[in-house]
Amino acid sequence: MIELDFRSHIPIYAQIVERIKHLIATEVIQSGDQLPTVRQLASELQVNFNTIARAYRMLDEAGVLSTQQGRGTYVLEPLLPQRAERLRESALEELTRSFLDEAARMGFTPDDVERVQAVLIKKRRSPSARDDG
Repeated sequence: MIELDFRSHIPIYAQIVERIKHLIATEVIQSGDQLPTVRQLASELQVNFNTIARAYRMLDEAGVLSTQQGRGTYVLEPLLPQRAERLRESALEELTRSFLDEAARMGFTPDDVERVQAVLIKKRRSPSARDDG
């Protein structure tokens, strides 16, 4: 469910925060759902316990999750449509930022990215492209 890029320059805790926001925004994780414990998720993702704790704490402070000692960590409810849209937008921005950072590391300029992106978006919008993918 949560995939991390250990080669990315984005800190692991930030990747976890953004991934959880994305899963909530896309309703893969629903309001009221319980998340894995810090220890469970740390073991599953093979990262330090404190990394998960930091991500959960940030999401708790942002009002996305509620962590209750002894009970677990839950997605807050209700997830209002405006809030869901903000989470989706945030997830898209982080995905785009990550993509642009990686493209820059590979030596591509913003103009290079924009040129190729425009072509791919045009193809995606055409009816024949929808049949292919």
